[in-house]
Amino acid sequence: MSELVYRLYEQGRSQLAAGNPASAAEVLELAVEHEPHKASLRETLARAYFATSRVAPARREFERTVELDPTDPYAHFGLGRCYEREGDLQGAAKHLKLACALSQREEYHQALRRVESRRGD
Repeated sequence: MSELVYRLYEQGRSQLAAGNPASAAEVLELAVEHEPHKASLRETLARAYFATSRVAPARREFERTVELDPTDPYAHFGLGRCYEREGDLQGAAKHLKLACALSQREEYHQALRRVESRRGD
């Protein structure tokens, strides 16, 4: 990762942590333009989009993250959350199950239980 892209990434992460996801998205979009094949950039951009309720762009970025790094549990979790928000409970369950298999974070298991209860599983 170039020095410029790293600075943009860190600035975007800081903005996201400070509760400014729209500002984070702007900065992270620039970083992704420079290095589109970096999963970490795309995942963080997806998180910023999701936090601003831009679910379709968030889903696309999480999908691209999963393509770049199929073992990223947070990317599967985020993708599952996007599908859940869009009403695709089958797609949500698929990715939430993968997130749970890759990581034992309680947040992932709670989301999976919520989706399964909505589906009637």
